[in-house]
Amino acid sequence: MKYLLVEDNLELAHAICARIGLDGHMVDHAQTIGDAVDFARIGAYDLILLDIMLPDGDGRSFLKQHRAENNDTPVIVLTARSQVSDRISMLDLGADDYVTKPFDHAELQARCRAVLRRKNGTAQPTTRIGDVEFDPVGGYLTVKGTTLNLRNRELRLLELLINARGQVFSKQSLVDRLFSYDDDVSENAIEVYIGRLRKHLEGSAVQIVTLRGLGYRLDHDG
Repeated sequence: MKYLLVEDNLELAHAICARIGLDGHMVDHAQTIGDAVDFARIGAYDLILLDIMLPDGDGRSFLKQHRAENNDTPVIVLTARSQVSDRISMLDLGADDYVTKPFDHAELQARCRAVLRRKNGTAQPTTRIGDVEFDPVGGYLTVKGTTLNLRNRELRLLELLINARGQVFSKQSLVDRLFSYDDDVSENAIEVYIGRLRKHLEGSAVQIVTLRGLGYRLDHDG
């Protein structure tokens, strides 16, 4: 998964990025609303973590614009405001959840997982497709009864493909989702990870199909 963190407190931002990175997710960090708008326009994100009090304005203006543009990327608001009226106003503007500062990082990670599960229409983190079972939280893939531990990039790539079964992803779109803005990678890296996943899934009901000139799609039997 790829996150956009909008937070001007550098110490807190570094801590959040470090914790999210341990789960294998990529994070782009914006310190201002202006930077967040630029990131959102050029990047594809699975989740946005949004502070409210920012140097160039109120984060709610970004949230309002985000929803006005029919962008359905989930947003979790990070706020020091604990009054019920403040939380209600943020939810009414389109926030999917909120976390009140100071917060425990384990709670933030749990809320991120919960919001992403709701976005993907699943109540549980484990996905079963025929003889394949995938747990992105536990970090394992079970194929025909054999459990495999995946590397972070493999894990996040498979998670992306499974959550959007039937959707075609170009190599560039996968690069945008799997790597941060500062990473210097080529589309060849995607071919490597696709190749590894295909070996893991070999002989199962799930396959990754190449559509020449378009990209990749996850298909399954049954």
